[in-house]
Amino acid sequence: MPALAVDAAAPVAHAFAASCDASPRFAAPLLGPAAAVKPEMAAWSADLSSALYNVDGWGAPYFFVNDDGDVAVRPHGAATLPGQEIDLAKVVARAAGARAGGGLGLALPLLVRFPDVLRHRVETLNAAFAYAVRSTGYAGRYQGVYPVKCNQDRYVVEDIVEFGAPFGFGLEAGSKPELLLTMSCLVARGSPDALLVCNGYKDLEYVSLALIARTMGLNTVIVLEQEEELDIVVEASRRLNIRPVVGMRAKLRTKHAGHFGATSGEKGKFGLNAAQILSVVSKLKALAMLDCLQLLHFHIGSQIPTTALLADGVGEAAQIYCELARLGAAMRVIDVGGGLGIDYDGTHSAQTDMSVAYSLEEYAAAVVAAVGRVCDRKGVQHPVICSESGRALVSHHSVLIFEAFSATAPAANMMDPATAYLLDELTDDCRSDYRNLMASAVRGDFDTCGLYADQLKRRCAEQFKEGVLGLEHLAAVDGLCEIVARGMGAAEGPRRYHINLSVFTSLPDMWAIEQLFPIIPIQRLQERPAVDGVLSDLTCDSDGKVDQFIGGRSSLPLHELPAHGTRGYYLGMFLGGAYQEALGGLHNLFGGPSVVRVSQSDGPHCFAVTRAAPGPSCADVLRAMQHEPEVMFEVLKQRTTDDGATAAALARAFGSMPYLSFDAEEAVAMSGAESSGMSSDSEGSAAGAAEDDDEEWEFMRGLTV
Repeated sequence: MPALAVDAAAPVAHAFAASCDASPRFAAPLLGPAAAVKPEMAAWSADLSSALYNVDGWGAPYFFVNDDGDVAVRPHGAATLPGQEIDLAKVVARAAGARAGGGLGLALPLLVRFPDVLRHRVETLNAAFAYAVRSTGYAGRYQGVYPVKCNQDRYVVEDIVEFGAPFGFGLEAGSKPELLLTMSCLVARGSPDALLVCNGYKDLEYVSLALIARTMGLNTVIVLEQEEELDIVVEASRRLNIRPVVGMRAKLRTKHAGHFGATSGEKGKFGLNAAQILSVVSKLKALAMLDCLQLLHFHIGSQIPTTALLADGVGEAAQIYCELARLGAAMRVIDVGGGLGIDYDGTHSAQTDMSVAYSLEEYAAAVVAAVGRVCDRKGVQHPVICSESGRALVSHHSVLIFEAFSATAPAANMMDPATAYLLDELTDDCRSDYRNLMASAVRGDFDTCGLYADQLKRRCAEQFKEGVLGLEHLAAVDGLCEIVARGMGAAEGPRRYHINLSVFTSLPDMWAIEQLFPIIPIQRLQERPAVDGVLSDLTCDSDGKVDQFIGGRSSLPLHELPAHGTRGYYLGMFLGGAYQEALGGLHNLFGGPSVVRVSQSDGPHCFAVTRAAPGPSCADVLRAMQHEPEVMFEVLKQRTTDDGATAAALARAFGSMPYLSFDAEEAVAMSGAESSGMSSDSEGSAAGAAEDDDEEWEFMRGLTV
């Protein structure tokens, strides 16, 4: 071909230019400035972003994209009136804004709680069961409990008890500290009819606490997870002279597939099989305590995918309930456990653990119908139906907001002359691979082109290891092969967006069990998100990333980051209100986020921040690992040699959150204030030294909102 008919002595870069001229497909990206060809500028809108991220699928009835292109919250669900929606971008501006401008000065990441959403979830759950009871003629009632393991935050638990009091809504505990917090909360705020269900493994102290709770007027039920626990209950009851109310957890045959189904079935971690149930009944009868057995508990598994599976499991448990009543137990409650699922991906399907194929109302109807059908057939009085629907209650009530602070640069679309001439300096065998590569590209033989590109990269890598080629040559070859690959039509890989967050602390289920949560930008959704990206966190761990997203995506549509000095680029993780806070660790000593509680109000922005707290400081996380920040500070301070500025900087470091801070103006202002406050006169410095010591440490440990 004429374009390759070059003199053997001519520089390779010249041949490179000639070959490019002969191939229009490669000419624009390989040489000279990028072609000034604008991409197709199709119209974009907030509605298109909403469809792209399937917000209506997973977010309804609480989350939507408003006309400004921001994610907004309907705090009262479908009953939210116009003018009551809460714009998440405005919440971030209020929480993270400078105090001088009316903000709260909180550092990100930020966890935003919406107690109005929590109230709506409690009311909706109870309304669904109330409707199912009325519509089927069920003779019993629904009386649920919240399993505090899902989120033990004080204000979350107190809100649920307060919002659930009109329904007799109670709590479930699975450990001694959980039992203590549930007892305290129900005594202070709960309905006198509320149940306190005690699950989990138990020792004498746990059982004694549960029995003491009965003397405080609480409706405590001690659920036997193992047959041996009956002996502990009997011993504690005799010691305290308190008659217990006992339940038992049945190990059903019914189970569902997938990760969450592993907690159920005959090989489940908890529960009694048929023989053990009969043994417990026999022992209670011999002790004249069979009337103490009043509740049957079971758990099919979290994220039950279909109402068909649900009805099958509830029907099996109802049979056991009726058998216990036949054997003489004073049965009155059937506790269907957890399992009410969340539609994390918005598909309303049963194909994965990320979705369920029913609504809350359909779930309640299936439970009530299955229990009623079996009890009617057996002639047993309809029991109180209890559920432990923690995930469904708290998942929607909070949003985790974090910032993407940088991203990898897009791949270059041309080879600059300086880099091209580095190819002249390659060894003969590498130059031969290079010529063959370009000849294949000109012919359009892309399969052969790819083979030569791989061979060239391997050969150059080996010669680099041997010291024959320099780092510049390696970079030039890599750049050439990348451009050729894109010229062949290879898709550019996703760009990496660096986020000011620890996946291990704030999204532990994503890392541990590959749970997916909806993650989307919370603003600029009226603009087309033209970049495919993956998320990389701050930790020094290769697993600290998010590269799988709902909808089967391995990348997330994102926007170009804003120019330096302008508004940040914020993303939100939704439906993460259950489990994530308690499961999060301190990998790399990154602590939890700042937290705000936001309620709907009649103010100018439709919301009020009713509580705010900064995230754990560096001192806090160090203290959690048995370090002594006070001592550390004093040790470091002894090595300072200036007039106090270094000690003040150390104090600020101990008192700040572990995450990155990008407020350069604030840092300069603080530095200026320190400088202006420090006297160059040695006498003045000495006079204020003792006072400065106190101020430094007070600054470090007194950061509260």
